[in-house]
Amino acid sequence: MKQAGTILILDDEEDILFSLKMLLKPAFSRVFAEQNPQHLPRLLQQYEPDVVLLDLNYNKTDSTGKVGLEWLAKIKELRPKTQVVIITAHGEVEIVVSAMKIGASDFIEKPWRNEKLLEVVKTAVGSVGAVQPADGNQSIGADFLGESVAMREVFKTIDKVANTEANVLISGENGTGKELAAKELWQKSARWEKPFVQVDLGTISESLFESELFGHVKGAFTDAKEDHIGKFEAANGGTLFLDEIGNLSLGLQSKLLTALQTRKIVRVGSTKEIQVDFRLICATNFNLNKMVADKTFRQDLLYRINTIEIPMPPLQERFGDIRLIAKHYLNLYIKKYGKQSLDFERETLEKLEKHSWPGNVRELRHAVERAVILTESTKLQPDDFNLEPGSGKVIFPPDNMNLEEIERTLVQKAVELHQGNISKAAESLGLTRAALYRRLEKFGL
Repeated sequence: MKQAGTILILDDEEDILFSLKMLLKPAFSRVFAEQNPQHLPRLLQQYEPDVVLLDLNYNKTDSTGKVGLEWLAKIKELRPKTQVVIITAHGEVEIVVSAMKIGASDFIEKPWRNEKLLEVVKTAVGSVGAVQPADGNQSIGADFLGESVAMREVFKTIDKVANTEANVLISGENGTGKELAAKELWQKSARWEKPFVQVDLGTISESLFESELFGHVKGAFTDAKEDHIGKFEAANGGTLFLDEIGNLSLGLQSKLLTALQTRKIVRVGSTKEIQVDFRLICATNFNLNKMVADKTFRQDLLYRINTIEIPMPPLQERFGDIRLIAKHYLNLYIKKYGKQSLDFERETLEKLEKHSWPGNVRELRHAVERAVILTESTKLQPDDFNLEPGSGKVIFPPDNMNLEEIERTLVQKAVELHQGNISKAAESLGLTRAALYRRLEKFGL
């Protein structure tokens, strides 16, 4: 099934354009290609791309990347929300770091691996929803719109730790906004003008781990035709976000731990140590403490990455936020798809609030987008949302309106959300520790 998204490819080589179009067309709803960068301003307005794949060099005698960097800056000026993925045959550190500073979301080197390129573009398309809210809130994304107690706790923690150098672990289910939380930390930190480099550790094979993270030198292995900068170097001076860290094998965990402890790396095929400096943020949807107990995750690595933990609450625990987020995405997709005077029926919002949302905010976003595309009415009806039965238990609005039962549920959820930390659970509920202990005893929790 194709992923919704508009991709614009800009490269002066016709063969490259053809290859990329053939690769991306089965995966995305709209794919366009252009050889002449001078047409870029018009194409940005005409196609409104979610992602631009941008070559850096447009003259066979020039490998400085200067022209491409100028066009990158123009894209970010004309369409700040568009994600830009750099494609280059010259992966020198200076060029890549300059591109990341200007606003590139990632980079791919020629010749590329198809699976890697697809994954990078899919990630970039998924990040397009990270837009500034219309109310002027400086939060990175729509997923960070929230008035619930659970999200206020997340905002508070981010504000406390963002401007420190503390390593942060963001935990939570898929679709809860861990990437957006990481970007919020970066944007509010002292390193916000430096690169934010994201690595999805779940997509990197064992054999390519060191090359992707630490880089390699020309001739290090058969396909190493140029020096390659790794993600650690690309993040130098900025923020390194290691997503899905729970997917690493024990062997790779050991290699990662050594690099994080020393802040030194050695490119594959080289013996020269390179010093790196970055702020580390990690994310996982696994229970790493349980993995430590099961001996599938190194305890010393957990200590290294987990100075501060930020648990992202599932959507069904964000009481009151479903309606807020649904309306935000409605406004976003009304503009994107040219639908005018479109709103929710009251019964539709009630249906959305009663769904358990096992896919969390990501599922809600896709559901609203699908409904906006398919509706032939000026009101989104309950039947416009063909929601699959969720695995999670809907806890709000509760069927049982007994106040004592509601209180018991809230206390239990607060303790679960903060993984047994009584101080944090009490604070989120507006109680003292002693008052929370009395309620725990009262309800037998």
